[in-house]
Amino acid sequence: MAVEPLLATRAQRAFILTISIQAIVVLAMVGITFGKVRGEVDFSQARYRVRIRILAFPTGVKLLRRLKNQTLSCYLALFALAEIFELFMAFDALRLRNIIQLVGILAFHLALMVFAALQVHQTRIALVMSEVCINALDTSTCGGNGSLWQRIEPFLVVAPCIIAAAWLFMLFWIKRLYAEFGWAIFHVVGANPKMKTMYQYYQIMICLLKFDFFCFTGVTMQLLIVVLTRDTAEFGVTVAAIPVVLVLLVLCGIAVQREIKTIMSISLVLMLAAESYLYKLVRFYQPSSRDEYETTRATLTVFTIVAFLLLLATFVVGIRCFSDFDRGLLNSKIRSVSTRPKYSKASTSEMSEPKQGYQGVPIGPRMSIE
Repeated sequence: MAVEPLLATRAQRAFILTISIQAIVVLAMVGITFGKVRGEVDFSQARYRVRIRILAFPTGVKLLRRLKNQTLSCYLALFALAEIFELFMAFDALRLRNIIQLVGILAFHLALMVFAALQVHQTRIALVMSEVCINALDTSTCGGNGSLWQRIEPFLVVAPCIIAAAWLFMLFWIKRLYAEFGWAIFHVVGANPKMKTMYQYYQIMICLLKFDFFCFTGVTMQLLIVVLTRDTAEFGVTVAAIPVVLVLLVLCGIAVQREIKTIMSISLVLMLAAESYLYKLVRFYQPSSRDEYETTRATLTVFTIVAFLLLLATFVVGIRCFSDFDRGLLNSKIRSVSTRPKYSKASTSEMSEPKQGYQGVPIGPRMSIE
């Protein structure tokens, strides 16, 4: 049984189409919201009174204006990144015939729905501040009838609803794809159950590394856009960490594929050390710094915890993959699953008829069992 080329089946095309339409609609909703806020709120004027017990004047006014301006910018940037990342992961999973990665996309889509729901609450915190409402005409900071918040709220609510509906369609098509790709691992590693298990852990490891990249990028983006100021040491350290982490993830992927023990060992040690980044959660809620994270505390908390759990899972699976090195799986890892011989009637007839002059069991050309 041959596997169809990429996007050659109805299930593959429908799966990609579902993600694409969902991404367009959601980004349109977020873009409209951002445009309405940018068009009405004058961030250049320090006209908001801030609670003195929380923020000291004039630092409080400056911080408040910056947070209101940048929260929606960060929201739009994160959604754009998430949608592009999900679409890339979908194409990659179909190209590799990777069921595990498709299941990971389902989990990622659920997380995206939670993030969209959280943003409704966080946008209200950033935009609606009853304590600074000067009069009924101040529609940029009040949440009553005719206010800016009331006009943009429907667009924010639509986003998680669209994502939830798309998830149901994706679940249906992934069931079809599971049947379509069911023989992929058999094609790569054969019928040996131990080899199949080792290859599945390898697939899980590669998939986790991809999601680690997104979580790290999401946390870093929120810190750089909304929270950190450029004249602080923390800003410089965060920027410097970006290439280091990206190189770490890429090298770890190469090491687990090529079974390079030295690089894999270094990667595992660095993963364990990176778990200390969880201390950031303390800063989100400390009295001395909690106000800096007011408009992004919910999503930063979720992103940080998910990143911690993903990195921990990557470390555990990485240990398992490391133990499988030099056990005969290297060729299967390097061989591309998406590169398959073409199926033709000629090859089928050749397979059934022995060649003249050949003594022994007839051998036909290799064919894909997928």
